[in-house]
Amino acid sequence: MTGVPARRRTATAEFGRAPAGPARTGPTLLALAAAGMVVSVQQTLVLPLLPRFGRVFDAPITDVTWVFTASLLAGAVATPLLTRFGDMYGKKRMILLALGLLLTGSVICALSESLGVLIAGRAVQGVASALIPLAIGMIRDTFPRERIITAIGVVSATMGVGGSAGMIVTGLIADRTASHHPVFWITAALAATVLVLVAGAARDVGGRAGGRPDYAGAALLAALLLCLLLGISEGDAWGWTSRGVLGLFGAAAALGAAWVAIELRVRAPLVRLNLLVGSRSLSANLISALLGFSMFAAFTLITGFVQASPATAGYGLDGSVLDVGLYMLPNTVTMLVSSTMAGRVAARLGPAFTLALGSTFVALCYVWLAVSNAHVYDVLVFSSLQGTGFGIAYAALGTLAIQHVPMDQSGIASGINSLVRVAGGSVAGAVTASILAARVAPGTGEPTLGAYELCFWVVAGGAVAAAAVAVAHGLRHRDS
Repeated sequence: MTGVPARRRTATAEFGRAPAGPARTGPTLLALAAAGMVVSVQQTLVLPLLPRFGRVFDAPITDVTWVFTASLLAGAVATPLLTRFGDMYGKKRMILLALGLLLTGSVICALSESLGVLIAGRAVQGVASALIPLAIGMIRDTFPRERIITAIGVVSATMGVGGSAGMIVTGLIADRTASHHPVFWITAALAATVLVLVAGAARDVGGRAGGRPDYAGAALLAALLLCLLLGISEGDAWGWTSRGVLGLFGAAAALGAAWVAIELRVRAPLVRLNLLVGSRSLSANLISALLGFSMFAAFTLITGFVQASPATAGYGLDGSVLDVGLYMLPNTVTMLVSSTMAGRVAARLGPAFTLALGSTFVALCYVWLAVSNAHVYDVLVFSSLQGTGFGIAYAALGTLAIQHVPMDQSGIASGINSLVRVAGGSVAGAVTASILAARVAPGTGEPTLGAYELCFWVVAGGAVAAAAVAVAHGLRHRDS
């Protein structure tokens, strides 16, 4: 390695040993990318339907939002568990389990005739959120070192592709039927197809840590995450100083202390705490939370803004559910292109500075919309910049999260990074909902244009903070 710059060595040599034996990387990448896409589809396809669920089931919006929240909570609880089990028993096995649960949950939702059954099905679907970090860990096990960043970028890009596809599918169906059943039958068909593809094409060649599961740590972590994310999700509806929310946060703090004590004592903990607060892991996880804040905020803000009517709200594009998906198509294209280029950029700059570059594009897209938002082309520019930013950032982030950990911990390291991204997204939902609810135009019940613009500035600030942390990490760890 003499004569090779330190940053270039990072992109090619810090991932641990090479895969054992030749790996069929092409079919594996295709299968993992398809799996990532179908998971992203299920995450976003219900968002435009939430108002319709309220009418269909004659339920208040506070109950209907559980259709989204249940999936989020289930994914948060399942991600650290399944990724750790992937390190122990094989990542392909856990990916197949996640896809099987996605298929099962989709069928439950497709057959649902009540809000309770629909929410239960969505919770089962949500377990599949663990699939993305499992796929990233599997890439590290399987791919040649010089192709890892690009492969992670391709799989990460499927989040944008699937998100846009989910919106478009929902829009096409919503224009033709009032029933929600076809949306979930489509998800079930996609899950079944990808399940067969992964079973036949993906190859799991990574080593396995073995050992016994940390049941006490798993139970405490699940309870901790439920209390924390439930408090964040319901804070705006229940009141941030209500007994329920304060009680949930207090319980989360107590459970967190008990969980740390157990993880420090057991021989094979569910999560090694250095994966959370080690000098390299802490910055990667903080960046993930900030980018999650920026990404999840777009789902709800853009959907509401595009569908707002200028005649009543004084802003918006008076668009349909389908329009929301179509306006986000540039996001899909630029995310695919930028994610495939991320490997070459990271080879020159290193993952940390590449991540800072991607985060800067993310900040710029929200600044654009905060300053100029009256025309369709404004949303198209936003979409293009956002796809470019997240395509670069998530490819580099997936690398930064796992490059310094032992091979038999790559799954859980990626899982923890994904988990904090979900937490950041939960905070984004609470913050933006509070801003929109506090600034309502008299007589309309609609948030003001100033409320949306303030949200765009706040989210841009989160992306700027992510870029700053990435630069600081790159300066501190010159080999990153």
